[in-house]
Amino acid sequence: MASRDAEHAASIAARFGIARSYGNYQALLDDPEIEAVYNPLPNHLHVEWTVKALESGKHVLCEKPIALNAVAAQAIVAARDRSGRRVIEAFMVRFHPQWHRVRALVHAGRIGSVRTIQSAFVFTVLDPNNVRNRPDIGGGALYDVGCYPIVTARYVFGNEPDRAIALIDRDPQFGVDRVTSGMLGFPGGGQLVFSSALQLAPYQRVVILGSEGRIEVLVPFTPQKDHTCRLIIDSGTSLDGSSAEFEDFAPVDQYSMQCDLAAAVFRNETAQEFPIEDAIANMRVIDALYRSAASGRWETP
Repeated sequence: MASRDAEHAASIAARFGIARSYGNYQALLDDPEIEAVYNPLPNHLHVEWTVKALESGKHVLCEKPIALNAVAAQAIVAARDRSGRRVIEAFMVRFHPQWHRVRALVHAGRIGSVRTIQSAFVFTVLDPNNVRNRPDIGGGALYDVGCYPIVTARYVFGNEPDRAIALIDRDPQFGVDRVTSGMLGFPGGGQLVFSSALQLAPYQRVVILGSEGRIEVLVPFTPQKDHTCRLIIDSGTSLDGSSAEFEDFAPVDQYSMQCDLAAAVFRNETAQEFPIEDAIANMRVIDALYRSAASGRWETP
């Protein structure tokens, strides 16, 4: 456990039973017994400290988004290649069994040909000191929660979008995008339509629409570790929902599952499914959406 405040680091370490604490980040990286680090710092520090960790011989699990833009993220690729260490972007949703099942159902043709995914991830945070409300350190709805509809659409389609368009509403006080909605076009006609927000009543949902039915993910992104998750699979033969089937998933801690798999990757016990190039691909989409909001046109990731 490392912090810029040694007392704070020691307090958190004691609370969670962590054996060591450090009064600055570099001190942790200088410890030769540390094999890997988790980088949960504000978005603008992801590249700097991930690169430093890799160059110190540590593997890295870095919070999303991996950078503030795809160009900056290339420094992580270079550091990975120089160091021979591994780096993973922390998108915990891809480790939850419900998303493994969603992708399996789609690939098996359970709802026919998928053409449209509708996603929403919105909540409220009004504290001006919250990192999400500070544009100077990478705050805003798209970076914080809009990235989830993007990464899960890419996960389901198994492809990269070839165009993007967005609308942004910025908070007049904070300067961050408080509501960002967008559309992505995928090769072959696939579409993602999504909304992300920092100032709307909490809600999240993913609806995957196919030629022979739909799949709804009721709590797609941040289910609590004691929360049973449910998928709705509906052939659409009845508009009142009576044709729907349900699949429930026992509570899991998707963050712990992510960390366990990352540790296995770092120790060469399993293959890395999503290399850091995948994170850069997601970043290119976010970049295109920001460009589109400024230009008012479709942009190419």
